[in-house]
Amino acid sequence: MDNTMSWRDGQEARRLPRASGFRANRSMLGMFGAIDLGTNNCRLMIAAPHADGFRVVDSFNRIVRLGEGLQRTGELSPHAMDRTIEALRVCAMRMERRRLYRYRAVATEACRRAGNGAAFIERARRETGLDITVISSREEAELAMESCSALLHDDRVSPTRTRALLFDIGGGSTEIAWVRTDRHTRRQDLSGYLSLPAGVITQAEQFGESAFSEQGYQRMVEQIANQLRAFEAVHCIRREISRDNVSLIGTSGTVTTLASIALSLTRYSRTAVDGTILEAGPALEAIRTLAAMGPAGLSQHPCVGPDRAQYVMPGCAIFEAIHRVWPVPEIMVADRGLRDGMLLRMINDSTSMALPPSPGPLPFASSRPPAMGASLP
Repeated sequence: MDNTMSWRDGQEARRLPRASGFRANRSMLGMFGAIDLGTNNCRLMIAAPHADGFRVVDSFNRIVRLGEGLQRTGELSPHAMDRTIEALRVCAMRMERRRLYRYRAVATEACRRAGNGAAFIERARRETGLDITVISSREEAELAMESCSALLHDDRVSPTRTRALLFDIGGGSTEIAWVRTDRHTRRQDLSGYLSLPAGVITQAEQFGESAFSEQGYQRMVEQIANQLRAFEAVHCIRREISRDNVSLIGTSGTVTTLASIALSLTRYSRTAVDGTILEAGPALEAIRTLAAMGPAGLSQHPCVGPDRAQYVMPGCAIFEAIHRVWPVPEIMVADRGLRDGMLLRMINDSTSMALPPSPGPLPFASSRPPAMGASLP
């Protein structure tokens, strides 16, 4: 009888026989790791189960611009892949220092779209030991929804609302989830989703310097809005908005930056931003404030910086297009994303399945010669 079970990420864990009666509880579990390899960023979060969620033990975020030039060539460039491999090595080394019960690593739009995406994922496995899964746009929307589950049922939101529109503006795509919520059971279900092939990198490369002009910016907004209207025609979201039945939740660097500007923060603070309810007026005014800074001013602003300056206005255009099509009067800002969703999913899965704790740390090929897989013993 096969005594193993396969995880979604290709890892395997030993399963105790049913007769043992073993059931994992949160205190028995070790740490969990989650890697989100996006079009622009490589992010790692290591956390330990805590209460109904988790406590962050370590995190890492590096701008790698994996999708740089992808829109023009259809391929990941050698330099972009090299940058990303180096960031993944850092992730592997940090995870190797911890006793991980389980980890998951996912890649999104850049690897979905690139002709050499699969070859890059195999190279990453050989050189870092990380088992990376290229997830579908649907799963990306689901993970974003799971990461914001607490906010979907926030007591500050009207208890009569049964719908939420969740958006995540990424580097290569924008994920939109149309969610049905139940405040009594604290459940949420994905009614529909849209993966828009437009993110801050793709828009920045398409519009270039014109993104900082009023005319170019408005072209970006209208272009995105036109792509959203088909989704509106199917789901009739504006009708639900007119009934005050929709909460709008944004999770991305764009909306957290808008919140920082609206709150007049001198430097970014996750505590101040995450869960903030931002009225539409101040959010749109924050866009005008950012536009007035120009590229040089954005580079110098502590909530933006030189690495993100060229992507701010493209992200704002995507946000404004979303709000133009779906004019909800307030936006809940979420500084959380795929890593949070993966961690919550792994922890919940592990506590509900008959799995013993891992007897030792997961092996990674961080600084050693490449050849090690990332599987639980």
